[in-house]
Amino acid sequence: MYRTNTCGELRISDAGKNVTLAGWVQRIRKMGGMTFVDLRDRYGITQIVFNEAIDKDLCDKANSLGREYCIQVKGTVNERQSKNPKLPTGDIEIIASELNVLSPSLTPPFTIEDNTDGGDDLRMKYRYLDLRRPAVRKNLELRHRMTILIRNFLDERQFMEIETPMLIGSTPEGARDFVVPSRMNPGQFYALPQSPQTLKQLLMVAGMDRYFQIVKCFRDEDLRADRQPEFTQVDCEMSFVDQDDVINLFEEMCRMLFKEIRGVDLPKPLQQMTWAEAMRRFGSDKPDLRFGMEFVELKDAFNGKGDFSVFNEAKYIGGICVPGCADYSRKQLNELTDFVKRPQVGAKGLVYIKYNADGTVKSSIDKFYSPETLAEIKEVMGAKDGDLVLILSGDNANKTRVQLCSLRLEMGDRLGLRDKNTFKCLWIIDFPLFEWSDEEQRLMATHHPFTMPNPDDIPLLDEHPEKVRAKAYDFVCNGIEVGGGSLRIHDTNLQEKMFEVLGFTPERAEAQFGFLMNAFKYGAPPHAGLAFGLDRFVSILAGLDSIRDCIAFPKNNSGRDVMLDAPSELDQKQLDELQIKVDLHQENQ
Repeated sequence: MYRTNTCGELRISDAGKNVTLAGWVQRIRKMGGMTFVDLRDRYGITQIVFNEAIDKDLCDKANSLGREYCIQVKGTVNERQSKNPKLPTGDIEIIASELNVLSPSLTPPFTIEDNTDGGDDLRMKYRYLDLRRPAVRKNLELRHRMTILIRNFLDERQFMEIETPMLIGSTPEGARDFVVPSRMNPGQFYALPQSPQTLKQLLMVAGMDRYFQIVKCFRDEDLRADRQPEFTQVDCEMSFVDQDDVINLFEEMCRMLFKEIRGVDLPKPLQQMTWAEAMRRFGSDKPDLRFGMEFVELKDAFNGKGDFSVFNEAKYIGGICVPGCADYSRKQLNELTDFVKRPQVGAKGLVYIKYNADGTVKSSIDKFYSPETLAEIKEVMGAKDGDLVLILSGDNANKTRVQLCSLRLEMGDRLGLRDKNTFKCLWIIDFPLFEWSDEEQRLMATHHPFTMPNPDDIPLLDEHPEKVRAKAYDFVCNGIEVGGGSLRIHDTNLQEKMFEVLGFTPERAEAQFGFLMNAFKYGAPPHAGLAFGLDRFVSILAGLDSIRDCIAFPKNNSGRDVMLDAPSELDQKQLDELQIKVDLHQENQ
């Protein structure tokens, strides 16, 4: 055996035992005639002692070790004289009697410790070394534990785990597909699934009334901290259920995960908020409720009371009250103005009103409005002496609310109000069924084209589809959409109507989704489902800013795997077999 014990399990009760350990050299310390080696494996760290007075050759061999050498050590468990309360194994050490170098190591390019000196790109290039760091390893252990808990929870409730294909047909509606050429069918391509959506609906038609799958999905879209080109979903579908059935069951699952992983008791039941209310109050369909600064609409409060043309011409005026920040300096206010003017936010400017602690008022618009009007605004905003009011305006209410949301979140970050150890979860319901796409110049499905319209709104599909609400729901935690789903259309005629509103010709609908609409003709049950983003869920419970550190081998912000150097070019032989000609067109400089 290479080892009798791991580096994390020995305790004072094991004193006197002869053991064999194997792992990696974390650190070497030489003190007089003694050499101390911290030996690390996945389970922990154990101190190994080499004594020159007992065996000089063995001690010299230990002194020749380098960081990250893979070694095997035999010896006797001994009580430490100088104990380390920070380590579970800190009461013991191993008095070495034998040392075998299993594999030497080059000097690693960064320190393999919680606080490393390696940057993101360097760590991603040597990800196999980065994964040795306890901080990263713990994230994967958390991910493993969550998947086991989820599987057990769903298994106990009669869900069946069923695998669906990775090679499917392309359905270019929404995000871009990754496509895979078929050698046996020249000129034709598979697509990697963005979701097993239609396949799990077919499983409902097949009578598999409770399905789940922890599944890889793929989207060829721009990346950010919470998005990767390949990601993992906890994908679920149920038959003979309504919206409340789905929400109640998966709220129970979320409550179990928060309790088991973080010891947090979520409220029961969780708050539900309509999409329209979330946009009105927070400018986001995934509001962060860990702090206040709720929007206050000010159009009526300012109307006809001053000659500030920006407000007089605006369709929407909204503000947030920032407690205790009336002492913000001109420099800080200029920074906030620059922030809202960034292209990512898109506002044209920022108005502030400082209700100072001494009762005086200072504002960027005080020359346009009387002190009485600014006092009225104070009352409308619910502001107190010492508070700062920040205001944005614009021609489009929802667009301006989204900008105000960015400002609200920025202030939450600046004031330290977005505590990663505080969890505020809720369901967002009653989404619009459709949203306008400037790029496509048409209505698009807000979630996907298989979402059930609210039955009360079906008559609006012909004349006012933009007013139709969806029977859809998102699970949101701390301003992050963790999961979402909907009731599904299971009637062929209604599904055909949905495609018609989306601009599909009957021929195109038949070509892309005829298999599904045909299946609905064979006794399709009412069904619904949802999917949780496992990467996002793990990152929230681990307190991470990015999902990359809870994925074993993630891509960087350019969608590249810098360790494998992927994506990469194919050699000509492969291209010839696939009958593919690469013709790259470079834009004129």
